[in-house]
Amino acid sequence: MGPVALADDTRTAGEPLDHRQQSPAVRERFAKLYERPVTLDVQGLTRTFEGESGPVTALDAISFRAHRRELLCIIGPSGCGKSTLGRILAGLDEPSGGRVLLHGEEVHGPCSQRGMVFQGYTLFPWRTVVQNVAFGLEISGMSPSGAAREALPWVEMVGLGPFADAYPYQLSGGMKQRVAIARALANRPRILIMDEPFAALDAQTRAQMQSYLIQIWRQVDVTIVFVTHDLDEAVFLADRVVVMGAHPGRILEVVEVPVPRPREIAHFETPLFLATKKHLETLIHHERPKEVDRLPIVRMTAVGDDVE
Repeated sequence: MGPVALADDTRTAGEPLDHRQQSPAVRERFAKLYERPVTLDVQGLTRTFEGESGPVTALDAISFRAHRRELLCIIGPSGCGKSTLGRILAGLDEPSGGRVLLHGEEVHGPCSQRGMVFQGYTLFPWRTVVQNVAFGLEISGMSPSGAAREALPWVEMVGLGPFADAYPYQLSGGMKQRVAIARALANRPRILIMDEPFAALDAQTRAQMQSYLIQIWRQVDVTIVFVTHDLDEAVFLADRVVVMGAHPGRILEVVEVPVPRPREIAHFETPLFLATKKHLETLIHHERPKEVDRLPIVRMTAVGDDVE
């Protein structure tokens, strides 16, 4: 592994690193990103549910844009509505107000231009890997044999060529999720929404999947909106991070990630990575209650000593 590139460090002694500090290469990358066409344009999105005591606002005035081939992460505390937002973007739920535009056209309901990868693998246990990846193509009208031929390159792209004829029960969790990603990409969507797809994986497999995703994303013309609660994951993957607050769900800040690409595991320990993560933590922790609710706990031990 070669040396990890860092932004120009102009700090004086003892001065903390600012997450907004960008190297010339990173500034140039963002300038080029903003010149690309806007793939996703979210305008004033709101979502209200009926609760026992009246309407509950889950999302309030959500607005942001994602550019072509951008990898945008959405993070926030539990209950901020990030998964609800992901479902609306995928067409699986309708907003109460506002609009979702794809390449300038307002969209409603699911469509082939938007793919979705869930936390669960949602694979058909009776279909092989290549048959699972081919499913969407068959639904769109391809013959099973034609869909299988079209699906095979996507199976190979995610590194599962030797397992094309295997069934889901024969695969590890990470392999199953790669099948789900290949299935979504086989339909050639303009945008891929991923709702905490690696949350159920162990730490080592999760790190591998993050690396796989970046490798896949670099080879495909797709914009990715990645919902996660993991700050390390967001900083490692994203071009920009949309930080949400809760009650109601709203955007607190859109943060440009200054960590240069290509990214490696070694970046996790760099000052710039840690400064960006700290800023995200500050935004999210500011939303948390200062005091934790006291539970009505009844003491169930007669040992006679304290554990604190």
